[in-house]
Amino acid sequence: MAVYRDAKCKLCRREGGKLFLKGEKCYMEKCPFNKRPTPPGQHGAGRKKVSEYGLQLREKQKTKRIYGVQEGQFRHYYEMADRMKGITGENMLSLLERRLDNVVFRMGVGASRTQARQLVNHSHFMVNGRTVNVPSYIVKAGDVIAVKENRKNNKFFEQIKTMKVANMPKWLEFDPEKLEGKVLALPTREDVDSQIAEHMIVELYSK
Repeated sequence: MAVYRDAKCKLCRREGGKLFLKGEKCYMEKCPFNKRPTPPGQHGAGRKKVSEYGLQLREKQKTKRIYGVQEGQFRHYYEMADRMKGITGENMLSLLERRLDNVVFRMGVGASRTQARQLVNHSHFMVNGRTVNVPSYIVKAGDVIAVKENRKNNKFFEQIKTMKVANMPKWLEFDPEKLEGKVLALPTREDVDSQIAEHMIVELYSK
């Protein structure tokens, strides 16, 4: 599988907006995007005219990078969403939000989705009492996500126990002291805080 190893801040510059891939650094004044908001490359500042296809492609790339998924995975989510009842674009965003790595991030356990993905990969979490180390695992309403008992004394999780829960999505709940959260309901379009024009992605794939 392809792995992006270049500076992540270049991805924000390429998409023309902050994707919040670096956790706290993205909120600081020293964020590279604040200093150089133009696309990377020798001719980045000169790129102005973009076709309709180009806008749709950039929207797809931006969304992939926000959630940290590859093209094959992303296409799979679109196809799943297209088979579901309801609006395809909103279904796709709901599936992306329900990824386990995103849920861990949204509960405030990881500073970024990348860090949350690493925590899941290292088998720190259980879903309904069973260890799950697959970041793409799709949670369901009623699922309980908890840090494994033998990992709770880890220094990283000791810090989480004292944190204040802020901006918790209404479809999730998390108890820092118990290091345990629950999926209260499936996320809706209003629960997605990223600026994504999902209809453009659907138009791109449906051609």
